[in-house]
Amino acid sequence: MIEWFTWLQVGVALIAGLFCLVLGLLGRQPNDYSLGATLLVELLLVAQLVVAIVAPFVGNPPRGSLPEFYIYLVSALLLPPLAGFWALLERNRWATVVLGVVCLAVAVMVYRMYQIWVFQVA
Repeated sequence: MIEWFTWLQVGVALIAGLFCLVLGLLGRQPNDYSLGATLLVELLLVAQLVVAIVAPFVGNPPRGSLPEFYIYLVSALLLPPLAGFWALLERNRWATVVLGVVCLAVAVMVYRMYQIWVFQVA
């Protein structure tokens, strides 16, 4: 993992999560802004997948458990599309809140992936 990219991902996911939570608690239904913020989080996760595949080949191997890292990454990759799909089906304020919770969960998962990659010794 690349440290600055990790912090960018965590920051974007936190901002997107708080944004969606506020919109949802204000009674807003899912819209282009809340779904777009969630999509941005997903796109950064896809980029992280590419980085995670390439990094070991260029001298940046993980120090922790590689299967555990990829379980976190695949799980994080699945959350935003599933939440977005549900938000499109169930268009109410709680769907927007769920988008926010998912983005916040992704922020925590990305930070945990960083810990596995950088600090844990297998």
